[in-house]
Amino acid sequence: MFVSNQHSDYRKPLDPVVAAMLGMTAAEEVERYLTYRDNHAPTPLHTLPALAAELGVGTIHVKDEGFRLGLGSFKALGGSYAVIRLVLEEASRRLGRQIDIAELHAPEVRSIAAGMTMACATDGNHGRSVAQGAQLVGAKAAIFVHSGVSEERVAAIARFGADMIRVKGTYDDSVAEAAHVSAEKGWIVVSDTSWPGYERIPGLVMQGYTAMVRETLRQLPEPPTHVFVQAGVGGVAAAVAGHLALALGDQRPTFVVVDPARAACLFETARAGHPVKITHGEPTVMAMLECYEPSLVAWRVLSRVADAFMTVDEEDAVAVMNRLARPAGNDPAIVAGESGGAGLAGLIRAAADPEIRTALNLNEASRVFVINTEGATDPERYAELVGMRPHAVNRLSAQ
Repeated sequence: MFVSNQHSDYRKPLDPVVAAMLGMTAAEEVERYLTYRDNHAPTPLHTLPALAAELGVGTIHVKDEGFRLGLGSFKALGGSYAVIRLVLEEASRRLGRQIDIAELHAPEVRSIAAGMTMACATDGNHGRSVAQGAQLVGAKAAIFVHSGVSEERVAAIARFGADMIRVKGTYDDSVAEAAHVSAEKGWIVVSDTSWPGYERIPGLVMQGYTAMVRETLRQLPEPPTHVFVQAGVGGVAAAVAGHLALALGDQRPTFVVVDPARAACLFETARAGHPVKITHGEPTVMAMLECYEPSLVAWRVLSRVADAFMTVDEEDAVAVMNRLARPAGNDPAIVAGESGGAGLAGLIRAAADPEIRTALNLNEASRVFVINTEGATDPERYAELVGMRPHAVNRLSAQ
């Protein structure tokens, strides 16, 4: 399914607060914070010439977030950054002076962090980032996971010392439970989705993602003409679209938001013209995108700067995982998790549909950018769907 953006706010300037959150100065600050991370390095940008020729587009570039900060996902940029910011702000308040990132490991700052508990709900990747951030600063972490989160993903979070709390139901149920319990216990909710009265911290999470866009713009030979980015609650799509709109202005690319058909809360929101909570149905293989209600702050960005919204099916996501693992021609082998290649799946579906190609002006001159948002964050599930272990695919890419 495909729909063009018909919202009354479409193409209007971003709200000044949101623009400040996602703009150049903010992104530069995120990158400055990253220089204090021991395992920080820019993630690779791959070119897929064989696939581009097949799809009838000029170029395809893939930002591979499977290598981000040792966590295997772009989410590493958001939750941990928000945790660090919150600890430094609390330390500044208590110590009566501005505390910068350079003092993060000072004894007085660590003492304050030790009394703070960071909580969130997660499908897997965001919780890992929050838990890693809490461990980094010496704070505690309480991570709420719903019944659909695999034991392997739970274990990957728990290794950072987080308390794991199982919740019956869906991701949205775990979000509600995290907010409820945290209010009772005085914990700080570091969510990647927002609701009325709770927007600043999700905004910090989104701000963290802008570093990925800054890296990409430096790595690309030319700015992209088209961008396809997957959405759960919409945070990464909004961060990428918002920053590109601010950085490139009138030269900004055509931006397409891609949802799983089984969890298409952004698509249905776009079709309705206002935030929509959709009914929970059969689970999607794209587990990190299985969200049924959009983030309000993300929607306020996407309603203005996204050009179109579309959905992809289960088989589309699995086919992309396999295509990236067994590439044609000189394309590199890439490990993409179940949700990682959904944006590329959107491009493939769009390129095969003459009406969508025309609507997006997608042609042989198009320079397309997509993000592999995660590597094999559940290696067993990856092997089941691809028929190869992640390390075997990585060996292919090194040849």
